[in-house]
Amino acid sequence: MKKIVALAGGVGGAKLAWGLAQLLSKDELSIIVNIGDDFEHLGLWISPDLDTVTYTLAGVANTATGWGRMDETWRCLSELKKFGQPDWFGVGDRDLALHLTRSQLMREGKTLTESTRKITQALGIKHPILPASNERVPTLVHTKEMGVLAFQEYFVKNHCQPTMTQCEFKNIMNAKLSPESRKALEEADGIVFCPSNPWVSISPILDIENVRQLISQKPSLAVSPIIGGKTIKGPAAKMYAEMGIEPSALAVARHYQGLIRGMVIDVIDKGQVHEIGRCGIIPFVTNTIMSDNPSRQKLAEECLDALGKII
Repeated sequence: MKKIVALAGGVGGAKLAWGLAQLLSKDELSIIVNIGDDFEHLGLWISPDLDTVTYTLAGVANTATGWGRMDETWRCLSELKKFGQPDWFGVGDRDLALHLTRSQLMREGKTLTESTRKITQALGIKHPILPASNERVPTLVHTKEMGVLAFQEYFVKNHCQPTMTQCEFKNIMNAKLSPESRKALEEADGIVFCPSNPWVSISPILDIENVRQLISQKPSLAVSPIIGGKTIKGPAAKMYAEMGIEPSALAVARHYQGLIRGMVIDVIDKGQVHEIGRCGIIPFVTNTIMSDNPSRQKLAEECLDALGKII
């Protein structure tokens, strides 16, 4: 394996991306990140998944929550509340500095990719963290109870409680891969789908023009975010159930069928290997729960080993 691309959403994706970054050099690993979660809030452009991956690789992430900065303070948010401003999205003081920087860079005409590069370099990150696109493709969640919600309103403000009936990626038909993401995919020797939500973290990347075609030409594998019918974090299992699909590693395999050649599943789901194999996907069984840095790196090693076997 010479060049690997990881497709990542937030917490789960960031953990595996960190593990891969311990094993691969900056020339061997590129991380393409979902931008469907991005939104404007209080006049600032916020990219939650990019920020989570960035903080994790920089070693400054809040490991207790999985998002935001360690040693965070909340003075600005407290003052905003006094002024009657919305406080449902938790922007800490350290986090605010990043959002201010990104927003100013973009106002100056920098692309999201260029802005991300300046931020990651300032935090000492060597590996390329690449927005899937420089264009806006906001995820909209259609719900039974509350109509259409912007993703962060669904995810943070309403705690994923409304029943999802459909996901929509606005402007996806017109969006283009960023030149840097396209180059990374074209030059990749293998692709890893991190254990991020297939519905709202990975699909917004896959649905950009030509992405599926590029990936289908490469050896690729996915790590299931569903373990024993549940997720460690996030609403993926709930979304499968609400779409009438039993949440399972097999459901994830079917979600990616035709794109991936291999899939890493947890030992608790080893009973599904036969059905996954019938999807034309080679199953690999291991411990996939990333509870600490050694387990993140171990799973990354397992993924690279599995990827080497499907070429």
